[in-house]
Amino acid sequence: MKVDRRAFIASVGGASAVATMTHEDRAEALEHYMTHELDQFGQPGQARSDGPRIPRGTGNLFRPMEESFEPMPDKATLRDFFMKRFAPARHVLQSANHALKNGQPERTVFACLLHDVTQNLMKADHGYWGAQLFEPYVDERVSWGIRFHQSLRFFPDLEAGYEYPEMYNRIFGVDYEPDPYIQEAHDHARNHRYYMEARLITINDQYAFDPNAGEVTIDQFEDIIGRQFKQPREGLGYDGSPVAHMWRSIINPDRPL
Repeated sequence: MKVDRRAFIASVGGASAVATMTHEDRAEALEHYMTHELDQFGQPGQARSDGPRIPRGTGNLFRPMEESFEPMPDKATLRDFFMKRFAPARHVLQSANHALKNGQPERTVFACLLHDVTQNLMKADHGYWGAQLFEPYVDERVSWGIRFHQSLRFFPDLEAGYEYPEMYNRIFGVDYEPDPYIQEAHDHARNHRYYMEARLITINDQYAFDPNAGEVTIDQFEDIIGRQFKQPREGLGYDGSPVAHMWRSIINPDRPL
């Protein structure tokens, strides 16, 4: 996917705003920009708002919108969230499809399907938010991989088949240095027995920004979701889990109290 450098810089407030951002802020902004452009591909009239500044770390669910959120069904499932809150989610769908075509384990395909959806809720530290959101319902290796893909994307591992994204060099310059906590997270993950769970997400992640790829739908992963996700009988948000409040926030971001 080609990125218009000028358009990207303008989208985050101009060169002066970029100059005040940390490297991590820039990386998060770039990933959000690319995901947004992919989701809006082929949809005219999607100009950015020049209105009041909105915190960059907040997700799309808390951005201005012209239409109300679709009501969620009772006992909402993961598929319902994909259809009504995460959609169009082209990036994660393409990522999961890429992993599937590459013959990756089903667990990895599922992790790729989930790894970035929490950017609709919160972009800052999205790996940690995503891991926490899914942790009660998935294999611990899936949530672990989602958590640490955030840091591993900044560090090449040629033996595993992952090169540092050239796009980061073009956008941020070759002097990019991740924040210390990102470096620490990488060092921890690199020596962990689950290392490849996160590394495989990055391998299938960086090559998935393709606006010309064929349309992928959540229906193609219905069986995988059924095997990999522990759907609560009460519906997500109402099962009393430690993260039920996060799901309820996604269900109704407009709720004032």
